[in-house]
Amino acid sequence: MLTRLLSNDFPRSRVLAAVLVLIFLALAFTPFLFPGVKALNVAAKVLVFIVLVASFDLLLGYTGIVSFAHTMFFGIGAYGIAIASTRMGPGWGALLVGTLAALAVSFVLAAAIGLFSLRVRAIFFSMITLAFAAAFQTLASQLSEITGGEDGLTFKMPEVLSPGFQLSETPFLGVSLDGRLLCYYLLFVVALVLFLAMLRIVNSPFGRVLQAIRENEFRAEAIGYRVVVYRTISSILSALFATLAGAMLSIWLRYNGPDTTLSFEIMLDVLLIVVIGGMGTIYGAAIGSGLFLVAQSYLQDLLKLGSDAVSGLPWLAALLSPDRWLLWLGLLFVLSVYYFPTGVVGRLRALRAAPARRNASPTAASPAAPSNAIEGDYVEN
Repeated sequence: MLTRLLSNDFPRSRVLAAVLVLIFLALAFTPFLFPGVKALNVAAKVLVFIVLVASFDLLLGYTGIVSFAHTMFFGIGAYGIAIASTRMGPGWGALLVGTLAALAVSFVLAAAIGLFSLRVRAIFFSMITLAFAAAFQTLASQLSEITGGEDGLTFKMPEVLSPGFQLSETPFLGVSLDGRLLCYYLLFVVALVLFLAMLRIVNSPFGRVLQAIRENEFRAEAIGYRVVVYRTISSILSALFATLAGAMLSIWLRYNGPDTTLSFEIMLDVLLIVVIGGMGTIYGAAIGSGLFLVAQSYLQDLLKLGSDAVSGLPWLAALLSPDRWLLWLGLLFVLSVYYFPTGVVGRLRALRAAPARRNASPTAASPAAPSNAIEGDYVEN
């Protein structure tokens, strides 16, 4: 059962497996382990970004395509839910219609971008996607009658997902069983299903072809694979998963605006998380999202504690001021790239593989080993 869920792509590192299990348990029991609105909001954002970053890794890490239009599809998913809920009112029908409409729009745009742009190389494709993203953000800001303009759209969710809904008047383990809790676990289940689906895709024959294209596009073309077709399909799949991530965020916030999902800062965050977690792993999306968003959300609080603790040293207190949290976040990122050049997942897997390679080395390296032992070892390996 576990083999099917993980698509035969196990962490291949005990430390990595332990970290992944810890992240899963922390997200599953956040409402009970970390009470408070902020902790729940951070956990929900981590769930959304796991899907968003994994979908981008499907494009960058497995196909080698650098696209800056990923937040455009993220925004389309969020606007689909927001516009449908605003026009149709709160209800499951509005969520279904909004999600399907957003997926249809993303499919058409991703196919168009793929067919017309993937024939160009490297930086030229990135610039084209950046132009699409900028144009869509401008369009969303100007079509105020539809998108709410710069103010965005605020809407209501079905009653069962609303904070005012009470599943039980008696708290469970000190936690109120309300609509906010049900909404969180809806996001948790959806994120888990989408994550496993992407894991299945990259470990399928289709995913192997994408990796072959990433490693050597000309060789894949020579073997007989239609590279443009595979890259286009990869772009479409990545866009659809990003759209679903946008819908998840919109459902949680009950609001969407240009700065919420279409900001270029979000695209930069996604790039940073992919690098931190490890490109071409999918697992890196979970680890990178958890590390980055927790640091982003709580670094100021930690700096405040540190600044108060060293208040007797003015220069050190000023250096640890919460206002300088971006400086420390940047420093942490530089250190992570320096010590984990292949990302956290890549580094942990390399550490796990190193002893295996040493154990598998031929005993012939010893001067006392006879020549027939050398041949035997190589034949056996």
